[in-house]
Amino acid sequence: MKHGKKYIESAKLIDSTKYYDAAEALGLVCQTAKAKFDETVEIHIKLGVDSRHADQQVRGAVVLPNGTGKTVRTLVFAKGDKIKEAEEAGADYVSDDDTVKKIQDGWMDFDVVIATPDMMGIVGRLGKVLGPRGLMPNPKAGTVTPEVGKAVQEAKAGKIEYRLDKTNIIHCPIGKASFGSEKLEENLDALMSAVVKAKPAAAKGTYIKSCTVSSTMGPGVKVNTIKYGA
Repeated sequence: MKHGKKYIESAKLIDSTKYYDAAEALGLVCQTAKAKFDETVEIHIKLGVDSRHADQQVRGAVVLPNGTGKTVRTLVFAKGDKIKEAEEAGADYVSDDDTVKKIQDGWMDFDVVIATPDMMGIVGRLGKVLGPRGLMPNPKAGTVTPEVGKAVQEAKAGKIEYRLDKTNIIHCPIGKASFGSEKLEENLDALMSAVVKAKPAAAKGTYIKSCTVSSTMGPGVKVNTIKYGA
């Protein structure tokens, strides 16, 4: 892979063999985020589990204390009084009779989908569209819930979902480079605590194999995870 001049210059600031404490690692990420836009800071956590086994799945959600820096557009599937609850909480869109067809026809102007349990029969028809994009409501992520107002508020406040991919890695945004290392570290700590708490009983050996942070266009920085105790 060929890298640009800015990436190569940034990579010189990082010792690729060293595991940095979280604050120092995030400081380097902010320092090496040299794009003309406010880069997203991402974390990549390799876990010592096997995602092929149901009893070793790791999935959940956490509200980042400093948010993600992104404006989140919410779509709520609800009926009756729950429609008003969602609207009062600030939902961008509340489902109507045409919503399912609109999505099937390609409308995707939303970032989070929330549904009450009694609407999942309807939302289920969108599984092939929402599932591959990671947008399908799920009870573990708190997006299938009777408390739609609370779910909308949390999504707007910076709630993120974490889940294993096929290579047993969790990829998540933890904020923007403009946040600075202190706020990013608070977000990282919140996510790492949630992931550690979600450790499956069937997991054996070292749980957190590795952790790397990077900006959208910048090089990765390895994080020392000893303080998280897993």
